[in-house]
Amino acid sequence: MTEDTMSSEEFWDARYGGAGRIWSGNPNVILVREVTGLEPGRALDLGCGEGADAIWLARQGWRVTATDVSRVVLDRAARQAEAEGVADLVDWRHHDLGVSFPSGEFDLVSAHFLHSPTEMPRERILRNAADAVAPGGTLLIVGHAGPPPWEHDHAHVVLPTPEEVLESLGLPDGRWEVLLCEEHERLQTAPDGSLATRTDNVLKVRRSSE
Repeated sequence: MTEDTMSSEEFWDARYGGAGRIWSGNPNVILVREVTGLEPGRALDLGCGEGADAIWLARQGWRVTATDVSRVVLDRAARQAEAEGVADLVDWRHHDLGVSFPSGEFDLVSAHFLHSPTEMPRERILRNAADAVAPGGTLLIVGHAGPPPWEHDHAHVVLPTPEEVLESLGLPDGRWEVLLCEEHERLQTAPDGSLATRTDNVLKVRRSSE
């Protein structure tokens, strides 16, 4: 079975099940920077992975609904939340976001690096994310601007700019405020241990309270 024939759940279960911790265990830097100072409320974390963002939000007082397509990683994230004493603040939910989406409205909806080598209707998912933002709430989308420099086979892959992401959301005029729409560079450790520069993009918009 190849990536082209695997479902998203099969792919991510295999990836997370075939190794120990994949990510650093630290929350995403942009999440911390952009959410610090917001009044805690209900948060939705889309594609939560091993749970670092959801756990950090819970520590700040947010009540978090955290979703992922992989049951393997949701179990891992739940164990980590239990170990860190915030299990009662995080509701871990299994969703293939291209098929089902959490119900309800949220004061913060966060989608960090919602990319997949398997088929995934990212634009539709992000429009659903915008619809889930409560009046006065915030939508924060962070994504890669391109593949990592060490993946030469994927050098042809073109990912959307933050402006293109904003346009694809189709937000009604006058009902949203664009707080941030930009690209930024960061250092990432390559598989060979060297440091490489990657470009990511960030979009932060706030829904009007009316």
